[in-house]
Amino acid sequence: MKRRDFFLGSAALAAPFALQTKAAEPASGDIRFGVATYSFRQFSRDNCIRMIKLLNVEYADVKEFHLPQADPPKALAAGRAAFDKAGLKVIGGGNITMNETDEASLRPHFDYAKACGFPMMIIAPTHDNLPKIEKLVKEYNIKIGIHNHGPEDKNFPTPQSVLDAVKSMDPRVGLCIDIGHTTLAGVDVVKAIAAAGPRLFETHFRDLNANHVEVAVGDGVIPIPAIFKQLMKQGYAGTCSLEQEMDGFDPFPGMQKSFAYMRGVVAGLKA
Repeated sequence: MKRRDFFLGSAALAAPFALQTKAAEPASGDIRFGVATYSFRQFSRDNCIRMIKLLNVEYADVKEFHLPQADPPKALAAGRAAFDKAGLKVIGGGNITMNETDEASLRPHFDYAKACGFPMMIIAPTHDNLPKIEKLVKEYNIKIGIHNHGPEDKNFPTPQSVLDAVKSMDPRVGLCIDIGHTTLAGVDVVKAIAAAGPRLFETHFRDLNANHVEVAVGDGVIPIPAIFKQLMKQGYAGTCSLEQEMDGFDPFPGMQKSFAYMRGVVAGLKA
């Protein structure tokens, strides 16, 4: 049996039982699994929360679909409380596009994050406005992780393009690496993670086949075991969040399969 099939098969057998139990709080240095709620963009907040719980995941990176930025602060606080009540830990919000050129126009994004209680925002800024964003990071004490978006992103296509831009900035300004977009940019994901070091705040997981079509994690060509091995090696303290774009109206089966594989890989590496 191939190593990939072994990991997937072992974890899949355990999955039905895992769904019935609460995920244990990870020990220091352990891999923490999360969901980027963009994966559930076609579903209400309540259904999104319900499916995250069914996936036996504790951490959430909340997209605006589930905490609309246009809502007043009181409604945002109530929406955030729904995640807390369900026992989910909100690690941040995003991805949030920040194309505004002046500080006054950028400030509402930080007011939104404050109202939601986000310790971090995953963002897509420009090179020109990044110094103004850094200033607001210091004022609000909210971290930002810049999300690389691959070859079509004129600002930050690769992890290194982010690292080059933030290397002299406040330590609360860092990287959210998307392993799918990084692969599409022709970059070695494992080397990119190693290069990021403490600037790596968040990792978005997905997998691609040889034709660059998204598939369940473990069914593609991205070196998932090597990625987890490197994250564990460098004591990564962030969350490994599944951000699935495929099957928007029926994402749960693919996500369940992905988490079964991801958990199996991590268990195998620890063993």
